[in-house]
Amino acid sequence: MAPRKKKAARRPRRKPPAWASASNEQILDLKMCDLGVKIEGSILEARIARVLEELGNRDILLTPDFWLSDDWFTPEGVTGTAIPFYLAHPRLMRLERSMMGEVEGGTERWCMMLLRHEMGHVVDHAFLLHTRRRWQQLFGRSSYRYPRFYRPNPFSKRHVQHLEYWYAQSHPDEDFAETFAVWLQPRSGWRKRYRGWPALKKLEYVDELMAGIAGKKPRVRHRQRVDSLPTLKKKLWEHYQQKRAGEEGEYPNYYDQDLKKLFPGRKTRKSRSAASMVRRLRTDVLKRVAPWTGNDRYLLEHVLKDIIGRCRELDLQARGPESEIKTNLAVLLTKHAMNSLYRNRRWVEM
Repeated sequence: MAPRKKKAARRPRRKPPAWASASNEQILDLKMCDLGVKIEGSILEARIARVLEELGNRDILLTPDFWLSDDWFTPEGVTGTAIPFYLAHPRLMRLERSMMGEVEGGTERWCMMLLRHEMGHVVDHAFLLHTRRRWQQLFGRSSYRYPRFYRPNPFSKRHVQHLEYWYAQSHPDEDFAETFAVWLQPRSGWRKRYRGWPALKKLEYVDELMAGIAGKKPRVRHRQRVDSLPTLKKKLWEHYQQKRAGEEGEYPNYYDQDLKKLFPGRKTRKSRSAASMVRRLRTDVLKRVAPWTGNDRYLLEHVLKDIIGRCRELDLQARGPESEIKTNLAVLLTKHAMNSLYRNRRWVEM
């Protein structure tokens, strides 16, 4: 008789935090350091394990540090990544959506895209890749000052397209991190996807570079948890006040006339937030519009995000049949996406 397998020890259930059933107003009055959330036991735990497995499958000997903070970032020279606190609890994700209109990294796909991007920075820091001459020839100098704004070219084929807003075009470090993320993603088919693009040279270089460091120990191992959640004393309402201030004026007003025609209703008990509705219809509308316009999906998403932001700023309300709104929204997106082809490129804030 085969021996019985030992059952894996069950992790004891955590008691839900007191604020889990509180109103937004009550949670916003809490200090960030008092939230008490952790990566362990959250959806982040499995996603981090997945990206570490992807690194291991490439024989990259790296054990990055991860901690919760107020945003996504990898500090300069540090071999670890900060992840926004709200991803550690579903109630905080709902708060984030309520305050900001979306949850950056809220879906598994989006979160993995961001984790792979941040791993690009970590690998760069750990092996000092940016000091290599070929790296600088392809991506530029890492020492270039980060701009507050950058002006992307949606039609450039010199950069990969991974995160939105053509983020690879913002700085050499981001160009490398985006290229690394595309390379790291399993079954991304990057050779076929970027065939004929100048960006393919960067991907082939990353492939060669990673083969060169496979199985080697990192040259740098520096763990410093910058702005970790337990050290952040500001209240959540202060955090969101600062975060919203950073987005003021981000969304252009040339959508206003069409949006007011599409969403003419006043705010009532039966009305629904236009921003929330557009966000919910986003995937269906993109599928409907993309094949007919010939536009790159990234450009369509860029325009649609502007529309969602402007709906929120104008506090527009949706009324009427959803099918009719979806059709009209598709027409509006097509119009403004085509206009974007001829309009001067916008500056994007970092």
